[in-house]
Amino acid sequence: MTRSDEPSEELTAIESEALARVQRLGSGQATRRDIEETRHWGSHSSAHSQALAQASLLWDQLGPAGANLLKRRGDSMLADVRRQPRMTRRAMLGGALATSAAAYLVVSPPMQLWPSLQDVMADYRTAAGEQRKLTIDGGVKVTLNTGTSVNVHSGDNSQDRIEILTGEAVIAAASASREVRVVAGDGEMSARQAQFNVRHEPRSTCVTCLDGEVRVTRHSSVAALHAGQQVSYAALGLAAPMSVDPAEVTAWCDGMLIFHDAPLGNVVTEINRYRSGKVMVTNAELERRLVNGRFRIDNVDGILTMFQQIFGAKARHLPGGIVLLS
Repeated sequence: MTRSDEPSEELTAIESEALARVQRLGSGQATRRDIEETRHWGSHSSAHSQALAQASLLWDQLGPAGANLLKRRGDSMLADVRRQPRMTRRAMLGGALATSAAAYLVVSPPMQLWPSLQDVMADYRTAAGEQRKLTIDGGVKVTLNTGTSVNVHSGDNSQDRIEILTGEAVIAAASASREVRVVAGDGEMSARQAQFNVRHEPRSTCVTCLDGEVRVTRHSSVAALHAGQQVSYAALGLAAPMSVDPAEVTAWCDGMLIFHDAPLGNVVTEINRYRSGKVMVTNAELERRLVNGRFRIDNVDGILTMFQQIFGAKARHLPGGIVLLS
């Protein structure tokens, strides 16, 4: 006898649709409506939520299983995920937990393959590879880099407040009488007549003063930055300021990426910010190879081709913009 819960070789209609929805969200072109519709679709039943979770798990497992995935293709990849322990209907505890599971996938996308609901609902957002210039009340100019989401709160006549949810931006405050405050994670920057770059990622935030003076505060720690100084903060606290080349930090404003003796793994992490999907290095030795050079942001796929030529790397292209380098 065969068990009734043994996965079949072919995808069910629900599983096929779940995979299609995840691929859409991972394309980098997902809209607020796409995310909301996926959340609603996943809440129809435990089967819908389970299929959505398994399709997302496929992308989430690409990192640790990258080498094995080189031997697979197409629907067989999803079939492999289906052979993992499945969530039972009893474990799903009915529709309430099914709804929360689907909601989690749109709030915390696996591997950040698509924008979270928070990002999509931001006042301003840029997609992968997109940049945008804003001018807010008080004459503050903001340049958003790729994959950046911000909220803007105009206060009284003496202050503007910008919240960086994720990504990178250059903020230029020109008024001596009007202060601009920028919040990123659990830190805050304040400045008048200054220009500074803020890069906010899930685990750390980096602030670089380009001109004037910027005050960086995290809890009870404070750092006053002058032009050419940079400071970072994370869970461990506020680091000591260091000197950097502002031109390299803001090379993205000129459409360039600059690397000096950077491991290929770090370079690929940076490239991933400017393209849809995700590039992963599945060869540890290749990941450690050093990269030097200046590269154009609008040709990141050309950079990958160059790595294949220089390092002899092989590229495997998968749905959803996934590329495995080995």
